[in-house]
Amino acid sequence: MDAFFASVELLRYPQLKGLPVVIGGGRRTVDEALLAAHGERALRFIPVAEFPLLKDYVGRGVITTATYAARQFGVGSAMGMMKAARLCPQAIVLPVDFDEIRRFSRLFKSTIAEVAPQVQDRGIDEVYIDFTDVPGGQREGGRSLARLIQRAIFENTGLTCSIGVAPNKLLAKMASEFNKPNGISIVYEADLQTLIWPLNVRKINGIGPKAGEKLARLGVQTIGELAALERQFLMANFGKASGAWMHEVAWGRDDSPLALESEPVSMSRETTFERDLHAVRDKAELGAIFTRLCEQVAADLQHKGYVARTIGIKLRYDDFRIATRDQTVQAHTADAQAIRKIAGQCLKRVPLDQRLRLLGVRASALARAGEAPVHEQNKPSAQAGHAPAATESIASYPLFESW
Repeated sequence: MDAFFASVELLRYPQLKGLPVVIGGGRRTVDEALLAAHGERALRFIPVAEFPLLKDYVGRGVITTATYAARQFGVGSAMGMMKAARLCPQAIVLPVDFDEIRRFSRLFKSTIAEVAPQVQDRGIDEVYIDFTDVPGGQREGGRSLARLIQRAIFENTGLTCSIGVAPNKLLAKMASEFNKPNGISIVYEADLQTLIWPLNVRKINGIGPKAGEKLARLGVQTIGELAALERQFLMANFGKASGAWMHEVAWGRDDSPLALESEPVSMSRETTFERDLHAVRDKAELGAIFTRLCEQVAADLQHKGYVARTIGIKLRYDDFRIATRDQTVQAHTADAQAIRKIAGQCLKRVPLDQRLRLLGVRASALARAGEAPVHEQNKPSAQAGHAPAATESIASYPLFESW
């Protein structure tokens, strides 16, 4: 979907179309005051001049998305709003309405399924679609069906999307970014050298910042340069499995099928603090937040019927550097106390000598509850419905045991 969060808001506020708008954070006092001032009056009639501006924003919010008009100033997703205010002070700020976002997400996905039922969910604003056996799916290389899907989504939601059509998921993902917004891009196998190889290696879904930096140190910037490397060289530098995978994707090869029954890869909770917190001076406050995040992750796992074998933490420092650590244990767990203890051990392995602006806890290597051996602390007393006892025992753990 094209700038999905922003586009949903522009349906409510069409007077903001074409203007730089950023979406992020929850509803603030200024947002409540704006709505209260206009009472029952339709949202579309609120004067543009009355909306809050980014230059006046004070807080620790992070941008979820921005309109294309705002992106022209260098503003983008995951950027701190205070930083974005220096780049585009005139941008209008709107809060995220997750209920509305989820409603439109369900609507656009159900619209697609009516046309092409083989759909893999890829998050709130993205899907993979298999055209292979859809009548007319191969017409014009898939362009005809792509146009039909775009038109159906627009008619049902008022929103636009961009579609990439290719022989596999790897190339289709890259193609979907070629012609935004509201575009269709067709990539054939024969287009690999002209359309794919000039792209930066980070355009490959699965090559993250660390791998990208390592490739850059090896003199590799583009996918074509990656394809020129020998498989054995990549395996020697990135490991057997990752190196072989890099060689395959650089040549546009991907035989992964659509995952029609989606299983979660991980579950996580994180929070950005209202002010930077220090591991020593704000130990009690951080400890309470850390405990709450572990409890929330445990509750999410139990509610959805999963257990996890790997627990990790995420820190964002006051200079926006990010540190992550994780630990894999012998048995799976959905126990809040066990998660808190394992996450605490992860904290021992990160530097804690500067202020923190974000803390997160993540559970991965998931399995269905009852289908995997569980941690011995995963007893009935720690399951949903007995949270007070679990909370009381979790809180006894020191935040930074190594200190």
